[in-house]
Amino acid sequence: MNKYSYIIIDDDAESISKTKTIAEGFSELSFAASASNYQDGLNLVLEHKPSIVFLEIEPQDSSSNLSLAFINELHRFLDTIPHIVITTLKTEQAFNAIKFGVFDYLIKPIIPVDLLKTVLKLNKITEDLNLKVFKQEVSTLISSDTKTGQIFDRPLIICIKSYGDHRYINADDIAYFQADNNSTDIYLNSGEMITAFKTLKHFENVLVYPFIRIHNSYIINRNYIARIHSGHSVCYIKNSLKKIPFSKTYKSNVDLIIADFTAGNYLEV
Repeated sequence: MNKYSYIIIDDDAESISKTKTIAEGFSELSFAASASNYQDGLNLVLEHKPSIVFLEIEPQDSSSNLSLAFINELHRFLDTIPHIVITTLKTEQAFNAIKFGVFDYLIKPIIPVDLLKTVLKLNKITEDLNLKVFKQEVSTLISSDTKTGQIFDRPLIICIKSYGDHRYINADDIAYFQADNNSTDIYLNSGEMITAFKTLKHFENVLVYPFIRIHNSYIINRNYIARIHSGHSVCYIKNSLKKIPFSKTYKSNVDLIIADFTAGNYLEV
């Protein structure tokens, strides 16, 4: 799962609290710090180098000096600046903000669905970048005397090792992972179960989309979800009677899955 640290820069303490409360509903977002003025905000960004900065540009207190000029100052010190997300009550400066290259523009009071869209956009950019880097790494590993010179996208193979036994699993065949104390049971689409002597946390850290954690005990392959019942807090697995529960802690991940379905070739009736 992608993780993004963030800093809130806003002269209104209540607004900072509300933004932080909404952001806490997303497991991808990790609070780093907050500031109420230009100089303190700049110092925090340079110190923490967050992924996201939530920035107020039309402050109640003019002495805070918060404005779009803050972005120019970041360019003076950083080769790569954070993703700037403007949070303000008005839309008047939206056009100017676009010219400054901000990542997103959210109108206060921020609501969860608006922040969800921001997180989805950031996930897509991150995944596209990871794929690009992966392909570049694969390219360097391909022998220079390869006849075709082509790069083939190969599926991820997971090797489960145990006492000299090497079991190779195509990740595309995995429907879900289930925690079992300090080991993890891996369930394939065939119904077969294989035990790996690694924690579920280990798999969460090394796997990326379409594997998404939805419960303290489960990581699910989004491609094997046939149904999501929010009222019962369960996901149904394709071609199976298995129902996977999801918890409030990971509800934002389930929201991302639902949004991902709707972003494709989708018809709702």
